[in-house]
Amino acid sequence: MSASSEKPLRVVVAGLGNMGRSHALAYHNNPGFEIASLVNRSDVPLPAELSGYEIRRSFEDALRELKPDVASINTYSDSHADYAIAALEAGCHVFVEKPLATTVADAERVVAAAKANGKKLVIGYILRHHPSWIRLIAEARKLGGPYVFRMNLNQQSSGHTWDTHKQLMKTISPIVDCGVHYLDVMCQITDARPVEVRGMGVRLSDEIASDMYNYGHLQVLFDDGSVGWYEAGWGPMISETAFFVKDVISPNGCVSIVMDEKAKSDDVDAHTKTNMIRVHHAATGKDGRFAAPDQNLSMSGEPGHQDLCDLEQAFLLKAVREDIDLTRHMSDAVKSLAVCLAADESVRTGRAVTL
Repeated sequence: MSASSEKPLRVVVAGLGNMGRSHALAYHNNPGFEIASLVNRSDVPLPAELSGYEIRRSFEDALRELKPDVASINTYSDSHADYAIAALEAGCHVFVEKPLATTVADAERVVAAAKANGKKLVIGYILRHHPSWIRLIAEARKLGGPYVFRMNLNQQSSGHTWDTHKQLMKTISPIVDCGVHYLDVMCQITDARPVEVRGMGVRLSDEIASDMYNYGHLQVLFDDGSVGWYEAGWGPMISETAFFVKDVISPNGCVSIVMDEKAKSDDVDAHTKTNMIRVHHAATGKDGRFAAPDQNLSMSGEPGHQDLCDLEQAFLLKAVREDIDLTRHMSDAVKSLAVCLAADESVRTGRAVTL
C-alpha cells in the first residue's frame, strides 16, 4: 500500500497554547493525520483552519471515547508525564512537547510505558528538524573536541508573553524549560557524558512565587573535558543585548550562529532563525596569520516556526509508518532533561550536582 493511500492517523491534540496551535495546524495540513478532537480547559482564539474542530475539556474522556491513534500533548509541563502515560496505555502513539516531564523519574516512566506498550514516543525537540541547526552540529563535530559551548536564550517579555512565562514558572524554571533544547545540541556535538552541573538563579520579580527564579545560568562539565554554559531569563526587565548566543569553540576553531541584528527576543521565529553560520579555523601559516578566511554559510530560505512544527509531525508520521527505532531519541531526551533539572537543584541548594 502506498503512503498516500494509507488510512490517516486520528489524533487528539491536548493544549492549545502557542505550540499546541502550531502542532494542530501541522496535523490539519498533513493528509497523513486526521484531527479527532482538540482539548483545552478554556476557550482560546484559534486560527480559521482550526475553527471547525470539536473542542473538549477532558483529555481522559477524549482518549476513552474517541480511541485516537495519536495523542499530541502540548499542555503545561507538570501534566506531560501523566498525560503521556495515560495515552500510551490507551494504545496511542504520543507526541509530547518538551520537556518530557518535570522529574527524571517521571521521564523514565514515560519511556518505559512507550516500550511496554510498543508505541512511538516523539518529544518536541524542534531544533532536531531544523536544517541550519543540523548543519551547525555537523560543522562543530568536524572541528573535533574538547568543546566550549556558549549558549543562551533570554526573552524580554511583556503583556501576554510575560503572562505565559509567569504561568510556566508555576511549575518550571526558564533554564529547564528552554535549556533542554540546547543541552540536547551540546550532547549531539560531543558524545561525551555530562558529569557535573552547577547552577545559579535570581528572582527578579515579585510577580512570581518566592521559591522560583526568572533568571538562571548553568555550567556543565563533560567527561571528555568539554564545558558548556546556558543562560535563560524571562520578563520585562531582561536585556535585549546579546540575548541570543550560540557559539561552539574547539582547539581547531569555532562555529557560531550569527543573528540578524534587528531580531527581537520575544519573536518566536528568532528563537530558531540562524541567518548565517560562521565557521572559523584556528590554523595559522608560517607568518602567524590565519591560513584560511572565515566561512559565512548563508541560511537564507530556512524554515519558519510553523514549517518546523510541520517537520516535527512529519517525523512522527514517518516513525509510526516505518516503525523507526526511537530508543536513542527517547534516551537523549531524558539525558538533556536530567542535566537541566540538576542545574535547577544546584540553584536551590547552592552546590554543584554530580550526575
